[in-house]
Amino acid sequence: MGGVVLETLSGKKLIALTVVLLILQLVCFLIGGLVAPSPNNAQVVLGTMCLDKGNHAHKQKWFYPRVSDPKKYTTCDRVKSLSDPKIEEMKIEAKDVVFAFQIPLPKEGKKLDMSRWFQNLISVLQVDVEYDEKNKLSDNPVMVLDAKLAYQNIGDKEDDWKLIAESSETRRMECDIDPDKMKNGHQYNCSMLPFFELGSCHHDYYLINIRIPVNEKKGINMGLGKIVDMWLITIHQNGGFTKVWFSLKTFMFPCLLGILAWFWRRITQMVRPPNLLERTLFALGLALSFLNLPLEWLTLAVNMPFMMLLGDIRQGIFYSTLLCFWIIFAGEHMMDQVERNRVVLYWKHLSAVAFGCICLFVFEMCERGVQLTNPFFSIWVTEVGTNLALAFIILAGIAACLYFLFLSYMIFRVFRNISAKKSALPAMSKARKKYYMGLIYRFKILMLATLLCAALTVIFFIISQVSESVWKWGDENSLEYTSAFLTGVYGMWNLYVFALLCLYAPSHKMMSSDITGDNSETNEEEVEFTRIPTEQSAITSMAQKAAVE
Repeated sequence: MGGVVLETLSGKKLIALTVVLLILQLVCFLIGGLVAPSPNNAQVVLGTMCLDKGNHAHKQKWFYPRVSDPKKYTTCDRVKSLSDPKIEEMKIEAKDVVFAFQIPLPKEGKKLDMSRWFQNLISVLQVDVEYDEKNKLSDNPVMVLDAKLAYQNIGDKEDDWKLIAESSETRRMECDIDPDKMKNGHQYNCSMLPFFELGSCHHDYYLINIRIPVNEKKGINMGLGKIVDMWLITIHQNGGFTKVWFSLKTFMFPCLLGILAWFWRRITQMVRPPNLLERTLFALGLALSFLNLPLEWLTLAVNMPFMMLLGDIRQGIFYSTLLCFWIIFAGEHMMDQVERNRVVLYWKHLSAVAFGCICLFVFEMCERGVQLTNPFFSIWVTEVGTNLALAFIILAGIAACLYFLFLSYMIFRVFRNISAKKSALPAMSKARKKYYMGLIYRFKILMLATLLCAALTVIFFIISQVSESVWKWGDENSLEYTSAFLTGVYGMWNLYVFALLCLYAPSHKMMSSDITGDNSETNEEEVEFTRIPTEQSAITSMAQKAAVE
């Protein structure tokens, strides 16, 4: 990689560039820690039980618990529980009881509305089941839900709810209870059930109606126990965090695009064609620019339910390009007398990365791709789907850790080979020796920065795959660690690629005469330095000589 800016840039300028990048990296962490709030916010809504007395008119009717004028809008005949005497008197069947959820909840008597800054809406169900000797809960029962989802905007009539989706879904319940609490009135400990996921939060109000129909002949919803309440937990991106995130992307996009254009202009000015490392670095810059492209601003004006899927695809493209770049980046710095600058030499490693990314894409399409047409769909609802999803997450985490170990091994080999080159330094002039020692330290520091970036990227990937909601650190502290980590890693990606584009751009500078000496001496020393074999090849050469003798 002779002739790049990293080799010819003066020490003072390199230190200044490093200090500026470190300050910007610190700023990215502080923006997330001190300015941005928590990435996600949750809201818990208790379902209101409404009686449907309209002879199965629920197919056209909506049940909503909150109205401004109860005399004008009356759609919910409330009951406190399924054991309410009113149900027995009116001989109401289970399918005629509707659990209604209207979001968002009012606050301090004021009617609130959802914001498009929330970006997405994910929900889970929590079912409260009491122990009843006459109505016991069976082992791993399956609940069938008839669910409908609707929206309403500011200015619409209060009874004007527009359908988004309706579906009959099954959810497998996992409940347990302590043996000493198996008495009437005690509740089971039931796990949460995935419910629906919207890729956009474009409307002001949302309404969910749920029925639990019972059919003894077909065995539908039998053995569910005594259901007393149903809770809906909605999770959305925090509006304050969204504004910070959008601002970061809007700032990073033109900056990186400008340095990328400058880098490619430098490449095209060279007589030689671009080498493998330069082409891969340019591809990495394009992938990160695609990730930085602030398309999310459009969601504030246009309903884009596919934005979550598109965001995951963009991040997947960046991940795959970054992983491929690191392999080529470390391989091209081996200096082990093996022919380089050919992508075919890395086909095994790149094939493994490509296979992993394809698996990620297939998993993503099986989940969020289907949710574009049916937001109630979830791969976690069946036992097979749950096992596959868990296996995928575990394997993805293991693969990410193995990749980091492999990259660490490659960088270790780079360090070992660079150290082997030091044996040629004593034969050089003092100025030339000082120059090459500086180069060695520069490349080593850059490799360590690459390793640190890889470690944080792997951690970021594992966190995003497991679940962001469970990584809540320091809720009572003034510093929001989750937001700081997200904005810090995002800033690190941009600053890392920015630094590589600057340092690995071709340099047109010539070394001054006091450093290079005469041309003949320099050429001989350079040839001698590049011909020094690695430790392994030196041992092999000695063994061959011994065999000949």
